[in-house]
Amino acid sequence: MKTKLSALLLLINFVLFSQELPPIVKYTASTYGAGNQSWMISQDNKNFLYFANNDGLLEYNGTTWQLYSAPNETVIRSVKVIGNRIYTGTYMNFGYWTRKADGKLKYTSLSDTIKNKILDDEQFWNILKYDQWILFQSLNRIYIYDAKTGKFKIIAPKNGVVKSFAPKNAIYFQTMKEGLFEIESGKAKLVSDNPILKKNTIANVFTTDDGLLIQTQLDGIYKLVGSALTRVVTDVDAELKSSFVYSSQCLKDGSFALGTVSNGIFVLSDSGKLKYHLTQSKGLSNNTALSLFEDNDQNLWAGLDNGINCINIQSPIHSFTDDTGVLGTVYASASFNGLLYIGTNQGLFYKPDQSDSDFKFINGTKGQVWSLFVYDNTLFCGHDSGTFVINKDSARNIFAASGTWKFEAVPNNKNQLLQGNYYGISVLEKQNNQWVFRNKIQGFDYSSRYFEVSNNLDIYVSHEYKGIFRLKLDQSLLKTDGFYTYKSPLKGKRASLTKFNGAIYYAYKGGIFRLNPKTRQFEKDSLLSSIFEKDEYTSGKLIVDNSNKIWLFSRNYIHYFSASKLSNQLKQNIIPIPSSLTNSMLGYENITQISKSNYLIGTTDGYYTLNIDDLSFKNYNVLITDIAINKQNETLKNVDLETEGDFHSNENNVTFSYSIPEYNKYINSEYQYLLEGFQNEWSEWSTKATANFKNLAPGKYTFKVRAKYANTILEKTAVYTFVVLKPWYLTNLAFFVYFLLMLVMAYFINKAYTNYYQKQKEKLIEENNLLLEIQELENEQQLMKLRNEQLSQDVDNKNRELAVSTMSLNSKNELLAFIKDDLKKTAQNDSSNIKSVISTINKNITEEDSWNVFKEAFDNADKDFLKRIKQMHPALTPNDLRLCAYLRLNLSSKEIAPLFNISVRSVEIKRYRLRKKMDLQHETGLVEYILAV
Repeated sequence: MKTKLSALLLLINFVLFSQELPPIVKYTASTYGAGNQSWMISQDNKNFLYFANNDGLLEYNGTTWQLYSAPNETVIRSVKVIGNRIYTGTYMNFGYWTRKADGKLKYTSLSDTIKNKILDDEQFWNILKYDQWILFQSLNRIYIYDAKTGKFKIIAPKNGVVKSFAPKNAIYFQTMKEGLFEIESGKAKLVSDNPILKKNTIANVFTTDDGLLIQTQLDGIYKLVGSALTRVVTDVDAELKSSFVYSSQCLKDGSFALGTVSNGIFVLSDSGKLKYHLTQSKGLSNNTALSLFEDNDQNLWAGLDNGINCINIQSPIHSFTDDTGVLGTVYASASFNGLLYIGTNQGLFYKPDQSDSDFKFINGTKGQVWSLFVYDNTLFCGHDSGTFVINKDSARNIFAASGTWKFEAVPNNKNQLLQGNYYGISVLEKQNNQWVFRNKIQGFDYSSRYFEVSNNLDIYVSHEYKGIFRLKLDQSLLKTDGFYTYKSPLKGKRASLTKFNGAIYYAYKGGIFRLNPKTRQFEKDSLLSSIFEKDEYTSGKLIVDNSNKIWLFSRNYIHYFSASKLSNQLKQNIIPIPSSLTNSMLGYENITQISKSNYLIGTTDGYYTLNIDDLSFKNYNVLITDIAINKQNETLKNVDLETEGDFHSNENNVTFSYSIPEYNKYINSEYQYLLEGFQNEWSEWSTKATANFKNLAPGKYTFKVRAKYANTILEKTAVYTFVVLKPWYLTNLAFFVYFLLMLVMAYFINKAYTNYYQKQKEKLIEENNLLLEIQELENEQQLMKLRNEQLSQDVDNKNRELAVSTMSLNSKNELLAFIKDDLKKTAQNDSSNIKSVISTINKNITEEDSWNVFKEAFDNADKDFLKRIKQMHPALTPNDLRLCAYLRLNLSSKEIAPLFNISVRSVEIKRYRLRKKMDLQHETGLVEYILAV
């Protein structure tokens, strides 16, 4: 029992449901910035989409999302674009949104005019249109609004309204326990009260040529013709009964999309056949589809319980995604004998070609598959474990000594193959109708992932880390006598080598090079190398398909070249699918032609198929969706999109947003813009959908943006013209004011100059008079100077006279004192005659007489000195003043002593006492001080 259970689990693990599904673009709540749930979807004539979201009205223009809160900040349950209005229904309110001149939406309530008629707690879940009437449906009633008159009519069924529908030229609604009704002439008319319709909730109603097609939530699809109700059989009846169909949509090709609560989305053909079953495990964001909507490009939009998905139903690209991890990364594929083989890092799988059957694992191939090669009605598998020959669902290992990269036929010998291995190149040979390993080629032991063989048995090998080698084999394919290593072109990361149209090509980031068979050197191919320009290089992988097309992969495109029928030039074709969207393994890209126009491309999580004949794309229009201006470091404000803009000089930062409203998963739109008046050339192509210009100078500008979709430049260019106004101080009025001010200034300047020159003239006259006066004064000063000099000479003479007089007096006194001393010495006796002479001498050398004579002369020479020093030092005695006078004449103590009739020592004592009275500092000289007074 355990063995059987293990086998069953192993079988489950190695069987994969392999339905190839259309691309799904996922938008999460964090991406669009609103609530998880979207209850209804609609689209306007610009291809903008609108979602009734939990957080409000959500708008998407293909590039940016914009959320508008409901007027009462409640959940918006319904949305419907009718003309240029976007009608919405919410909690106890309904109305419409119109676009303002700046591109933003503004809400106008209709229910406010009949506010007293709205039921308490009423919500509006659906909006329908019929001619001029707009119908707003709640679970209780239907409000019919006449868009021409603005009047309302209310239909209020007894048991409420479950749901309403608007197939062609009719309005239907269901009432529980009563059946299906149609509105005619503003009144409800019973269409069918069949017990099935009374018991089951209707999800949608569609019209047919002979009746109605009714989709129920839990009991499948019925057809109503007259009063007869019959079941419509589909492939998914059993699943629909347990899946609870919540939303449905009739598609333009006649198919039906059914959104369920727990089992994703079913897409059925018009005959009820299952086309796709989309679930969370197969690419949806969530298994609950609350709303479905088919847009103008036949994309199917799903408002899920957690996010929004866009399903490219009509895309020529379909993908198989392995979310289980059982399949793994696809490295190789091949269509052989009615089977599709997929080689992955998990092993080799197969299924019937062109079917939705399960992939099955081929036992014995567990591990990395590198290549699949069909030759001589045999499928070879290059594997990490060696080489396998595949026969339907079995694998036979014919070489296990080393991993095998690839295979190449030997020229002129159909029974031999060369295979590139981890450690060189080896030979396979067909013996007794069986392929077997023959030998390894001696003399070359490098890994040979890419190699090609020329007709003269030269082998060219590309090694990612060592470069290109050329080997010359012997005729028996046993050995090489050595090899040549190319110095140019250089080695390169993810480099590749292949043969196309009989020529060998080498590709790496430096370009694509073609081998010249005559010189055996590689020469750059300008046409092929051009695809790697502008930082487009991602991988040098080169692949040649069964119809002799060479495929290359770049950052933003898939390229293929085919030989022209009329010339030797290659014809280039570009598929605008970027590598970031395909999840390809860089350096290990693989593409296999599985039919005339269908190709399979391996990815890291499965593969996708591409029909190159169906690659036709609609010619969209690029639209300027938003223009915002702002002052420096202030918030943006939107401006009118329809009229030419006039922006203030300080609002010269302008931001443009633009978009192509298309929603294809695998194709990125590219934009190029030009601001005339600021730029001379168009910008580089970029997927960025905004352009910002800062600090524009005053002037007129024209902004142009054009777009490239699917590598085709769209016909129309969006244009917007605006003017950055001059600042007020540079306007014409300002210049007129400046002119008037200049005239006034010129007048006053002229007047000022006239006054100035008049004053200069007067000043010159005054200066001349002044000069004359100055001359007179100078003359007088000269006279005064002469007088002063004369007076100075007189003073000097008097000082000299005073000095002479003083010295004479001093000499006289000294002489008299000398005579007196001699008389005293010679007077032995008290002679009265001698005493009489001494008395006479004393009278002649009295200090008073000498001082009076000196004082009179000194006052004449130095007037007021004695008065000044007396004021400065009131404590000075007349003897002190006398000493000051002698010192001012710069007399020494020895010269002063006779004048006082005292000794020199006594003079020094007098000088010391004078210093004390004058309170002089030690460092201040007494004579210097007196001379300075």
